Amino acid sequence: MHTYNKVVLALGSNLGNKKEHLQNAINHIHNHIGFVAQASAIYETPSWGFESFPFYNMCILIHTNLSPEKLLVELKKTEKILGRTTKNTENYEARTVDIDIVYFNDLIFNSTDLQIPHKELQNRKFVLVPLNDLIFDWKHPILQKSTQELLVICDDESEIKQIDYIDLPKDDFAIGNIKFLAIEGNIGSGKTSLAEKIAQDFNAKPILERFADNAFLPKFYEDQLRYAFPLEMSFLADRYSQLNQGLGQYNLFNDFIVADYYIYKSLIFAQVTLDTDEAFLYRSIFDVMNKETTKPDLYVYLHQNTENLLQNIKKRGRTYEENIQAAYLDNINQSYSEFIKTLTQENVLIIDVSKKDFVENHEDYLEVLKLINNKIKQIEN
Repeated sequence: MHTYNKVVLALGSNLGNKKEHLQNAINHIHNHIGFVAQASAIYETPSWGFESFPFYNMCILIHTNLSPEKLLVELKKTEKILGRTTKNTENYEARTVDIDIVYFNDLIFNSTDLQIPHKELQNRKFVLVPLNDLIFDWKHPILQKSTQELLVICDDESEIKQIDYIDLPKDDFAIGNIKFLAIEGNIGSGKTSLAEKIAQDFNAKPILERFADNAFLPKFYEDQLRYAFPLEMSFLADRYSQLNQGLGQYNLFNDFIVADYYIYKSLIFAQVTLDTDEAFLYRSIFDVMNKETTKPDLYVYLHQNTENLLQNIKKRGRTYEENIQAAYLDNINQSYSEFIKTLTQENVLIIDVSKKDFVENHEDYLEVLKLINNKIKQIEN
């Protein structure tokens, strides 16, 4: 399962157009480092540890694949790009932008250049107050206190006042405007990873296929002829139950739901794996279930070439998938292609991800998001 590192960053500026510097920093972080999920208000505070202009300070929560060391390097690059100059002394100095790592998951990390959690955060109201705006349930991993508890015991008496808000890049996305997004693709196309990333970034309710719990799946890859029908029937029953239960529990007027499959997937795979008589019986059962299942507002199909599919399958190392053949994947691709032709095309988006790594490459991920976003805007218009 793909998971992000959830990181809190503290941003500050006390030179020039301070709000603009903070906005530019957030935009750069979002476009090149990690998805900016939340942002506090902007607070004005006096300079800390030296005499200078007042600071604008804020905190943001980002999702990133980077390690702490790599993240620090990228943040230093960001500061430089945005005009921060190298310090000539060990003393505090005025700066266009300052970016510090406050929390990195619940990690405790110490090196020459980096300490996590930030060693001074519990002593600084200009960090704690904006930090308290963010919605999360973390505690300081060393002190074992929440942000509110740290504020109560903080000795910092500096005056701090809220003055403005920042525009988040995610606010430009219309993805959360729809209620049900289904992401499909062949085995190894990355559909589950993409669904998980979107669910985390847009606070969606994920519905993820429970293939790992299917006892017939390893048997099927060993003897397809014998286990094809019980496998496909078990998947159909589970997908029908999971989708209807999941969609029934959530408020479709308020919640955004993203699934890494659509129930029609069952018929696509069954058409490849079952013989004629079994496929006919299967179709009659499927048609009954399909009528009672909520249809997605947008159906996204991730097209991946067969060579990449085989590499991805090998990379994830599931023993029972070791013998999957290219011909089998080609048949699945063809079945998906035929199915997509039957759908209302204004609600379908095909994305060729053969040359994209949206799991490890943040810019590729944003490109995929923009394609989905543009399609949703077309639907809305």
